[in-house]
Amino acid sequence: MTGPTPARSPVRRADAQRNIAAILEAAVNALSRNPDASVSEIAKAAGVGRVTLYGHFPNRDDLVEAALASAIEQGHAALDAVDLTGDTRQALGRLVHSSWQLVNQSRSLLLAAQGVLPPGRIRDLHAGPVARVEGLVKRGQEEGVFRRDLSTSWLVGVMHSVMHNAADEINAGRLDADQAASFITATVLAAFTPPGGRVPS
Repeated sequence: MTGPTPARSPVRRADAQRNIAAILEAAVNALSRNPDASVSEIAKAAGVGRVTLYGHFPNRDDLVEAALASAIEQGHAALDAVDLTGDTRQALGRLVHSSWQLVNQSRSLLLAAQGVLPPGRIRDLHAGPVARVEGLVKRGQEEGVFRRDLSTSWLVGVMHSVMHNAADEINAGRLDADQAASFITATVLAAFTPPGGRVPS
């Protein structure tokens, strides 16, 4: 009696990894267009059957969480290219602009995630991007250009709240997506400027 052929296991693993990558890409794209995109739509876009999809993601909530995690990871890697040197306030403006582009692209995906994930889990998934902002805010506080009477974590939370509020305003039709980055930057810089200081234009 012969056992299973050892060479087939790596092949199956490679196929599984390709399927997972295709499913995640399809989920990010579909949910970024429509937060209510169904599992059937995503499976079809990924070129796999529902059985295959459910073999990797047992339910839609798990799939939405994995899609958000994948989008955040890709976005976090893309932000490595943002120049955070020089004037801290200008660097913050560049980071806001680049970060907002990513938030804007995936705001429907975030809506889908907010519908199935607790706020704490969404915050956990954003840990990498948050750490990047924290480093910049701390630098600004040490230089005296950002206020020090409020904690770093509070200021970072304010920035993310403003970004997510901008996404909500766009979804509600009260804000033009092309104006969002400048609105966010102006609001954040005003919030970060020390009391009595001049808010940069």
